[in-house]
Amino acid sequence: MPEPEKQAELDLARDIRALRAEFARLNSHRFVRIHNSTWRLLLFQFLRGLAFGLGTVLGASALVSVLVVALSQVEFIPILGAFATQVITEIQSVRPD
Repeated sequence: MPEPEKQAELDLARDIRALRAEFARLNSHRFVRIHNSTWRLLLFQFLRGLAFGLGTVLGASALVSVLVVALSQVEFIPILGAFATQVITEIQSVRPD
């Protein structure tokens, strides 16, 4: 076999070994291991959805609370100030002491 063909064959063998090593590394990755099992994937997605929903509710609650308190302090816009004061009164009347 001529020398350039032999060198090309050796390069190809080296590249295939490197590719096998990369595939082995990829298959051991957590993302791939989760997606290999249907039950594990369903559990992961369920927990992810719970965390997303809880974060959304907590964030919206905090944002609305801050907004209502800020609007209740505004006296130069009578409609907004009165509305925010009414909302705060309703919230405090429902909240157990």
